[in-house]
Amino acid sequence: MNAGENGVRTGVRQAAVLGSPIGHSLSPVLHTAAYQAMGIADRWSYVAQECTEPELAHWLDSRDESWAGVSLTMPLKRHAMSLVDWCDPVGREVGGINTVVFTSAGRRGYNTDVSGIVAAIRSVGVRSVRSVTVLGAGATAASTIVAMRTLGVEDPVTVLARDLTRTDAPRAAGERAGVPVRFAPLTDIADHLDVDLVVSTLPAGGADAIAPIVADSPAAVFDVAYGAEPTTLVRAVTSRGRPAAEGFTMLLHQACAQVELMTGLPAPLDAMRRAGEATLRREDPTSHGTARGR
Repeated sequence: MNAGENGVRTGVRQAAVLGSPIGHSLSPVLHTAAYQAMGIADRWSYVAQECTEPELAHWLDSRDESWAGVSLTMPLKRHAMSLVDWCDPVGREVGGINTVVFTSAGRRGYNTDVSGIVAAIRSVGVRSVRSVTVLGAGATAASTIVAMRTLGVEDPVTVLARDLTRTDAPRAAGERAGVPVRFAPLTDIADHLDVDLVVSTLPAGGADAIAPIVADSPAAVFDVAYGAEPTTLVRAVTSRGRPAAEGFTMLLHQACAQVELMTGLPAPLDAMRRAGEATLRREDPTSHGTARGR
């Protein structure tokens, strides 16, 4: 195969992760590891591309037939919904997509974050959830609300927000998914911890100060932050003998779903996990990312 435009070999199927900023993304590591384990690395390429919201429409329109699809991270997930020809039901409920697949019938949008959240929570033995409190009220909170329906939530989902005037995403997701949602200030967290599960969608380090009070509750925990070492919140909860999942597992499973959507082949979960964990170990163990920014 010869090198073509931008150094990509001609005849190679292309894919990428788009967002801004994008330099921190683990997606190229995970997808490239998948291609290698699947034996298609000589025919598939996956890179990170800086792309802002105003640039997205032109970027998508300018792709040629060599492109299989793209992963989307912040701040593109909501805007991308208006740029696809079809959107899966989960994406419509959440109000955002993280995957676009190019097909002969047009661009198809998917949300694999929800299935990633479910897989992460189940990975620590939590099979069903009756009650849940979500910390943070952004896009990941919206995906979490839809995920809770899959896990069988019965009580209204409590969303604790730092700013109660900025809760549109989870509020709308709950209405579309048929999941009752109630809101309270994050400062009132002590009143909302008698639940089966606490999900922190706060930025990396954002849950450190409240880790002790969450650890004193009966709840299992899912923290979307991740790094080479467990987050402060996860360490506090597991030290009490309760299950706690981190964001890397969500990132891994949503990436597996993307690989399968783009290639049509089963994703090699273990190979992708090993590659991601090896990359995290090479980074500063005190620096944590979040699964919402991949």
